[in-house]
Amino acid sequence: MSAVLDHHDHHAHDDHHAPTGWRRWVYATNHKDIGTLYLLFAFTMLMVGGVLALLIRAELFQPGLQIVNPELFNQLTTMHGLIMVFGAIMPAFVGFANWMVPLQIGAADMAFARMNNFSFWLMIPAALMLVGSFFMPGGAPAAGWTLYAPLTLQMGPSMDAGIFAMHILGASSIMGSINIIVTILNMRAPGMTLMKMPLFCWTWLITAYLLIAVMPVLAGAITMTLTDRHFGTTFFNPAGGGDPVMYQHIFWFFGHPEVYIMILPAFGIVSAIVPAFARKRLFGYASMVYATASIAILSFIVWAHHMYTTGMPVTGQLFFMYATMLISVPTGVKIFNWLATMWKGSMTFESPMLWAVGFIFVFTMGGFTGLILSMAPIDIQLQDTYYVVAHFHYVLVAGSLFAMFAGIYYWLPKWTGRMYKESRGKLHFWWSMIAFNVTFFPMHFLGLAGMPRRYADYPMQFADFNAIATVGAFAFGLAQVYFFIAVVLPAMRGQGEKAPQKPWEGAEGLEWEVPSPAPFHTFETPPKLDATATKVIG
Repeated sequence: MSAVLDHHDHHAHDDHHAPTGWRRWVYATNHKDIGTLYLLFAFTMLMVGGVLALLIRAELFQPGLQIVNPELFNQLTTMHGLIMVFGAIMPAFVGFANWMVPLQIGAADMAFARMNNFSFWLMIPAALMLVGSFFMPGGAPAAGWTLYAPLTLQMGPSMDAGIFAMHILGASSIMGSINIIVTILNMRAPGMTLMKMPLFCWTWLITAYLLIAVMPVLAGAITMTLTDRHFGTTFFNPAGGGDPVMYQHIFWFFGHPEVYIMILPAFGIVSAIVPAFARKRLFGYASMVYATASIAILSFIVWAHHMYTTGMPVTGQLFFMYATMLISVPTGVKIFNWLATMWKGSMTFESPMLWAVGFIFVFTMGGFTGLILSMAPIDIQLQDTYYVVAHFHYVLVAGSLFAMFAGIYYWLPKWTGRMYKESRGKLHFWWSMIAFNVTFFPMHFLGLAGMPRRYADYPMQFADFNAIATVGAFAFGLAQVYFFIAVVLPAMRGQGEKAPQKPWEGAEGLEWEVPSPAPFHTFETPPKLDATATKVIG
């Protein structure tokens, strides 16, 4: 996905700045190269996490123990969650931010170029440590991705490796966030006020503040776990006066803002694509900004809705129930605004728009199941069942991942200078969309019927829906391999027809003011903007 220079355009004189060979990538300080590294790393981790998911589904294809023992099954569920959240979804969005934020605000690069390099390369040893924990004595951590005590206090040495890896990934996230905030606040082109900034930049600005606020909380929780394991403290050990439920409070104070960290940039991508293919300005820009900020603020006061079954007083249940329901209001504002943008627009359905509309449809379904789970009496029945698994995969796979695909199809011509075959994008979309729903829709029924999650075996009455889900999961995994071979590889190799500067007719924004592929250096002198701050004048 690298922005390789086109020697025939007027930016050819930049070429001598661009290092070549392995040094270009190892010492990369250019935001485009680092964005590319993040995206390739995230896709690699998506494949690793996907293989773990398929092992889980293969085991659950029919009742009885087939492939793995329960111990390894628990390791698979734990590592699948950790790798997908911290190795795939978050780095991919940071990759989008690196590529697009400087282009969208007319900045020459990110504010701290070397820190940018460091924050990427930190992820490699952390990822190797996470994946390598499978080969340590006793196998990988098997406490669930939430790493609840007291299980974490009883795990083998891989738990320490996992904790260390999470610390490093957290440090990387914090550095990336500082970089994004400083870039957006200090490096916008003259005339681009905050309220004229593309929504993707807004969502990332707010996300970066969320990350800085909550990553230290996670660090605190896992450090307390570490000292409980090795240094004689008893934060979470009742034998010494500790409380395992305290871990849950600390973890979810991080964990709930975390799920919004994983969806807000997706909202930003969809808010760029829907207006482009409806050929209209985004409906209700200001309300979108306020809705994003509201979601971020509310995310801090809903953490214990993950904990209705821990014996919390009814007053507490009521508070967290109402606070959680409140989040559906700004989220509903966003969905309304996207639909209003499409209303009476001259819509066409190229691949980015298909993914964006698909995102709105499935994300809304995931939102509704979240609203159902927000109600304490219902949640107490459904807690830790496959209904919860279905809910969060609808918001994280069909939410974050589908929006990323939308963003890749939308910006890939700008990144690589090549157009992908539209038929391949459409095939990838319909294949993924159908396989996704075949996989996760039956899980709602399994959960309502009482099938608990994280179990390697189940009684006969759950067999049919599990078999269907497993077939869907393998089809979904195959679709992503097809995407890499048919869409990403040809673009990286420079195959396909040359992309025009602005491949999408309705697209607006500064990123469409530079040639395709985007030159190695852009906006070395700040662009002069028109009144809308979307076009360059002069």
